[in-house]
Amino acid sequence: MPNATAFSDLLATTRHSAVHLEMRDSYGVSGEAEQFEVFRRTGARPDLDPEGEDWADWVPMIRSAVARGVVVRRARIVSEPVSEYIRFEHAGTPVNLAAGELVRWLPRRRASDLALPGNDFWLFDATLVRFNHFTGDGASAGPEMCEDAAVAKLCADAFEAVWERAVPHEQYSI
Repeated sequence: MPNATAFSDLLATTRHSAVHLEMRDSYGVSGEAEQFEVFRRTGARPDLDPEGEDWADWVPMIRSAVARGVVVRRARIVSEPVSEYIRFEHAGTPVNLAAGELVRWLPRRRASDLALPGNDFWLFDATLVRFNHFTGDGASAGPEMCEDAAVAKLCADAFEAVWERAVPHEQYSI
């Protein structure tokens, strides 16, 4: 599978599960820069409407997958006290939930004894890994696809270990 496969295409062909493990305390993704700056200045997430323009690509894509029976789960490992960026993510997570994602949070101190891959990833149907690479300042450095069964198992096991310990979004306060 080529490295340039679009996320939307990967999710569209997923049949059972898509899991996402996030392990950074800050991201510098250009598409979020303006929203994050508004959040930093005002403390308010600019768009919490799942039907809003900011979510026009994400929400329908997730809803479509969930409607096909795909279980979409996201786990975030975070340092505490949390960073401003994690506060921003936490504030926007109700939209992820409204789209159909299940989201949990794991304080980093509770992850010390877990074997984790070196990068954030999406795992589709427990067989295809899409590693998300980032630069030191959190900008996207592009994805990398991997269909190696051993790597997929490592990622699946890591995600499940995190998920088991993590706190559901509704119970995690920052």
